[in-house]
Amino acid sequence: MSKEETKNQPQPDEEKPLNEEPMPETAEETQTPEETPVDELTKWRDLALRTAAEYDNYRKRCVKDREDFTKYATRSLLEELLPVIDNFEMGMQMAGQDTSSMIYIGMSMVQKQLVDFLEGQGVEPIATEVGQMFDHNIHEAIMSEPSEQPEGTILRILRKGYNLRGRLLRPANVVTAAVPETEEKKD
Repeated sequence: MSKEETKNQPQPDEEKPLNEEPMPETAEETQTPEETPVDELTKWRDLALRTAAEYDNYRKRCVKDREDFTKYATRSLLEELLPVIDNFEMGMQMAGQDTSSMIYIGMSMVQKQLVDFLEGQGVEPIATEVGQMFDHNIHEAIMSEPSEQPEGTILRILRKGYNLRGRLLRPANVVTAAVPETEEKKD
């Protein structure tokens, strides 16, 4: 045998893949007998519509997240500013003993600027009054005292609470009424 003849002869070491199938040449050969072109078109159309809807929901969620971020980005700054405002209000109470003094008049102007600044940032004080019932969503009970008032009634407000654009920024610290000890012993 010549060299050319031996090249064309299959070698015993070379093996052909056992399950080698020829590649289909047309789209009709790739479809299963149950799947028609209309079914495949419907499947791909549904997939495209679902993908478009998911993308639209993703886009809307991103827009909402961006709006929320800009709306509440100042939250930490405002939380740090609130104790300063509390101290300023205590100073105003002390200066309020002489309302004709220049110190009181100057502090009143600064207080108005602070209130305007907070309103501009979307901060609103929580309406809390003595005699109101305790609401755990907006109040924080620091302590309770025996009282003739119904249990859970607010007796004193220790610190004002604030909302930031409808969300709780800081709860109001309050003292609530508790059942007097004599009634507790009877029960």
